Amino acid sequence: MLFDVLKWFHIVLAITAVGATATYAVWIQRGTIDKGALPFSLRGVQFIDSKIANPSFVLILLTGIGMVLTADMALDTPWILLSIILWFVGLLLGIFGYTPTLRRQIVEAEKGGPDSEDYKAVAWRGMVLGIVMGVIVLFIIYLMVFKPALWG
Repeated sequence: MLFDVLKWFHIVLAITAVGATATYAVWIQRGTIDKGALPFSLRGVQFIDSKIANPSFVLILLTGIGMVLTADMALDTPWILLSIILWFVGLLLGIFGYTPTLRRQIVEAEKGGPDSEDYKAVAWRGMVLGIVMGVIVLFIIYLMVFKPALWG
């Protein structure tokens, strides 16, 4: 019973985290079209990231580990271990890459707007980081759904 409850929360949190982060490109694109709305759009992304997506990603890890322990599974099961490693890679990219880039994007949007070279450079970096992190998340979802035998 506990496993099923943890699994339900795990899935709802994954939907919440992935769904929220999937909207970032839309927010930013809409802000780029309406130049006066760009700082607002970027602050909206920052709010969703810090208050919804990131807490959901943290709780995904905790509920996932809870499921492993409840089901008496091994953390070194290949698809589980690789998922955890990728989760930490995503965490590091978020903390040291995406979050500071987003902060800088807000500063540059307020200073020079979406047409300034400084904004374009930092927006490019944010887009690349977002794509890399999105691919990591999609691969983790693949591992969770298909549970492939990777080695051993």
